[in-house]
Amino acid sequence: MIFKSVGSICSGIEAASVAWEPLGMKFEWFSEIADFPSLVLAEKYPNIQNLGDMNNIPEKIESSEITAPDLICGGTPCQAFSLAGWKNGLNDDRGNLTLRFVDIVNSNDKQRKKEGKNPSIIFWENVEGVLTDKTNAFGCLVSSLAGFDDVIELKKWPNAGVIHGSKRNIAWRVLDAKFFGLPQQRKRLYLIAGGKNFFPENVLFEQNLSGLKEYPSESLIFDKDGHKFEVFREYTDCLYSAYGTKWNGNAAAYNGSLFIVQDNRIRRISPLECERLMGFPDNYTNLPNAKKTNRYQAIGNSWAVPVVRWIGKKIIEYSNDLLRLDEKKDFLFSRWMEIPNQGFFIDLGKDIIPISVDYMLNCTSIPEVCEFKDMRAIVSPDAPEDIYISPVGCYGIIRRKQERNLKINARLEEVLLSISSQMSAEEIDKRSRIQKRGKFSPPSEMPYFESAVI
Repeated sequence: MIFKSVGSICSGIEAASVAWEPLGMKFEWFSEIADFPSLVLAEKYPNIQNLGDMNNIPEKIESSEITAPDLICGGTPCQAFSLAGWKNGLNDDRGNLTLRFVDIVNSNDKQRKKEGKNPSIIFWENVEGVLTDKTNAFGCLVSSLAGFDDVIELKKWPNAGVIHGSKRNIAWRVLDAKFFGLPQQRKRLYLIAGGKNFFPENVLFEQNLSGLKEYPSESLIFDKDGHKFEVFREYTDCLYSAYGTKWNGNAAAYNGSLFIVQDNRIRRISPLECERLMGFPDNYTNLPNAKKTNRYQAIGNSWAVPVVRWIGKKIIEYSNDLLRLDEKKDFLFSRWMEIPNQGFFIDLGKDIIPISVDYMLNCTSIPEVCEFKDMRAIVSPDAPEDIYISPVGCYGIIRRKQERNLKINARLEEVLLSISSQMSAEEIDKRSRIQKRGKFSPPSEMPYFESAVI
């Protein structure tokens, strides 16, 4: 089976193109409505049409206005399935786009059947939160893709699983980008599906042969390009889209993973460094007059390029039915749910499980072959001046920590205290008087916001 042409939905800044074009895949069309990502697409891919609103795509495919590609990829908006979106799920219009994604896939396969072609391959990415969404959005998605008459209802879906349905076969697995050469802990759900002659378990799952590796420890203090750097962990927490404006009130701010010390000054991670954390080429989003906040948001909303490339290679290398979980019912009996006369669902959990006497299946977030990079590969001395944190800003972080009795990385606290000690006596007195009047608030450069990962 050969997969070459791709249609991209909710394209963002096109991590899929960065990952898959070098593999020989050809993108036929994009679908993106946000202003800044659309500008990036126009700059980087001027010869590929951006269709805009995804709601119009089914009609465009069925009327042959656009091609019906071999593969459709998308990451329908995750805000409806994250803390930032209050987990509104299918009660949120953004969540309903997930079901519109199914409409697009169905129209694509309908057109491909007319043209005498195999059903398309489907790639879908989202946050882990979709697995516990209170409206069962994931159950609606996979049940619709599989062609089931009724929706499978689970309060919590497993990190890995397989469904064979009357219409399609589906597999999904949570993978962590920090094991794919990015020093960022970014766990995301990746789903692959295709027709009844396609077995996606061959793409996403691996035979466990080597045991799993731990993330290696490296020195957190190092020199690079004539500058002295210090970081607080070998990898960062998940890079979120609001990092450009609301970056100091969540857990990542207090564990230090989204801060860098450069030449004894502390700062945030630059847009260039964020691009590297996601696997993009340097300055990929650095358009003329681009605002840093737009770059941060677009990068944080995108996909981890090396993970997507890994999956793309496995799709290209797919060799039919080497692994057939439909033949492993005896070993998977306790994990097996029969859908009468329609198919089955297998809960693969999130561990390494036996599927035969001599075959252990890796269903974890760690691939069999890992690649590791630490923050030395990410940092750049050319950070803009306005992302450095002033003594007043450092004072604000410490004050909030004290007022709310928050936990904080011990070394980070030392650095913040050292820098905040540079505040003038006049500034310290002013803030002390404000606090005594009960009107203390963090400095204006330190906007408060609750934890959110998108």
